[in-house]
Amino acid sequence: MSLSTPHVAVNAPDNLRFYETTEHHPENGTLLGFWLYLMSDCLIFACLFAVYAVLGRSYAAGPSGADLFDLPLVAVNTSMLLLSSITYGFAILEMQKKRVRPVLIWLGITGLFGLAFIGLELYEFHHLIHEGAGPQRSAFLSAFFALVGTHGLHVSFGIIWLVTLMVQVSRGGLIAANRRRLMCLSMFWHFLDVVWIGVFTFVYLMGSL
Repeated sequence: MSLSTPHVAVNAPDNLRFYETTEHHPENGTLLGFWLYLMSDCLIFACLFAVYAVLGRSYAAGPSGADLFDLPLVAVNTSMLLLSSITYGFAILEMQKKRVRPVLIWLGITGLFGLAFIGLELYEFHHLIHEGAGPQRSAFLSAFFALVGTHGLHVSFGIIWLVTLMVQVSRGGLIAANRRRLMCLSMFWHFLDVVWIGVFTFVYLMGSL
């Protein structure tokens, strides 16, 4: 019989003890902890948005958003991230049906959309720097690169996490631990979509007016 605390057996040597051998994981404990992490990430992005709101008009006689931003390109990039959120939702639906192969397929498509998003963002950064509009040019550009770059880093780490999960699911199947990890990544991925909608509206659309 296993107990939650050590118990010395009757008429047994002093060094003989019985321990709980099963894993104790509180129900929904991981999801609660991950929600707390997302709240801390909200504070980070709130600070970056606040910095951009203060410095977004400090051009230092340099180019403004209306001079630099390529809205059609940004719109395509936005669609890549939004589509990735939809495909991840399909992966979650297949997970609930306990179908491993469709889950891996949809996760792979999600990763491709994420890579397309990062690729277009890197192209935009390279183009701006090539035009002399790097982060050191003005306070506006420093705040822009800090906000958009931080979001891009989050997406990059999300792609690494996604690939890691694909390996875990392919090897271990849709066990409880992998389903829990998929749900955590789902919250993270959709959170990045919400943040990007704010970036697209507040930075690109308003900056192009």
